[in-house]
Amino acid sequence: MAVSPLPAVLPEACATDYARYMRTDELLALQKEPAEWVHPDELLFQIVHQSTELWLKLTRSQLSRALTHLGAGEVGVAELLVGRAAEALRLITEHLRILRSLPPAQFAVIRPALGNGSGFESPGWRLLRSATTELDIAFSRLLSSLRVTAVDVYRGQPSDPLYRLAEALVEFDERIALWRAEHYSIATRVIGQGVLGTRRTPVDSLSALISHRRFPMLWEARTTLTQGGAHDCPRRG
Repeated sequence: MAVSPLPAVLPEACATDYARYMRTDELLALQKEPAEWVHPDELLFQIVHQSTELWLKLTRSQLSRALTHLGAGEVGVAELLVGRAAEALRLITEHLRILRSLPPAQFAVIRPALGNGSGFESPGWRLLRSATTELDIAFSRLLSSLRVTAVDVYRGQPSDPLYRLAEALVEFDERIALWRAEHYSIATRVIGQGVLGTRRTPVDSLSALISHRRFPMLWEARTTLTQGGAHDCPRRG
């Protein structure tokens, strides 16, 4: 026997509660209409970047929450939230790969429609950079208050909450590098090397960003341990 759908109970004039809560009418109206396309693949290009901004919004929210919990000394909760943010970056990187299917000749048709727009102007990435800077400062202050260094943390046990949080931050940093590597790879695949981007910036300049670290202290600790050798006993003041 067929089950009759339940009536919508949420406010606003949409056909279903799903549409009302998810605001699908507004969401699906944010892309260009077919009559506005210079090429049908504009829909692909626009949806990939719009969904990236949504994931970055979530990522920024997780990092902000992690910062609050870190300030309260709740290291385990901060680790969980940073890990979730890293997973969001993994998903961003994976769905970016669909742009590999964009033929160079077709993107050359789309490119003028972008004007001077560039990923460098992404509000999501701007806020993410700010959030990582704040987290880096907060984590450094926490270590200082405990009178330990990042090297001390890594000389400790992997089960230590500080160790786990440090690794979550490194994982997040690595996810940024992997996203940048994928971005650079796709850019050169679609528009080539030695060309200028939409902001008149050389596309090859993207490669220099791959090695940039948002949590340099944690990477430098690895270098210190490798050059000086690790000790079995953790140093805790």
